[in-house]
Amino acid sequence: MLEDKERAIAEIMHTYGDDVLRLVYTYVRNQAIAEDLTQEIFIKCYTNLHKYNGTSKLKTWLWRIAINQCKDYLKSWYNRKVIAVGEETLRQKEEPLGTEEKVVRGFMDVELITAVMQLPPKYREVIYLYYYEEMTAKEIGNVTKKSENTIKTRLKRAKELLENQLGGDLYDG
Repeated sequence: MLEDKERAIAEIMHTYGDDVLRLVYTYVRNQAIAEDLTQEIFIKCYTNLHKYNGTSKLKTWLWRIAINQCKDYLKSWYNRKVIAVGEETLRQKEEPLGTEEKVVRGFMDVELITAVMQLPPKYREVIYLYYYEEMTAKEIGNVTKKSENTIKTRLKRAKELLENQLGGDLYDG
């Protein structure tokens, strides 16, 4: 049983490790902190693996743990009182995903990454999950425990904020 659990967590880490790290980075904007939090997330995943009941996708369950861990960190005394030294850059995914090619390709553009990272967390979250992880508004709602309409509204507002920050040239048309 223990070997099965260890094999399962190893597979989960192999499959989702880089994606979780990128998701965490979009919240904390510091590579070292993101790496630490990612380790904590997988520890939580390991200790709570028995609670995964299969009613949602494994990725949705893992994202929920990751988002909660990030939000807890952002609310923590440590985050509010300790100044992070040396902001790191976001690691890029090797193969771009296919959703709205201009935006996905734009994630490789430093100007767009900078603009996304300046968004408030609730908008940064939906932009990342929608464009980079290719989740639907419904899936994002399940992960964030917000209604699908709330997600659609946040996505629309996030796009507006990005267009304003980038001088209106987010889309070709």
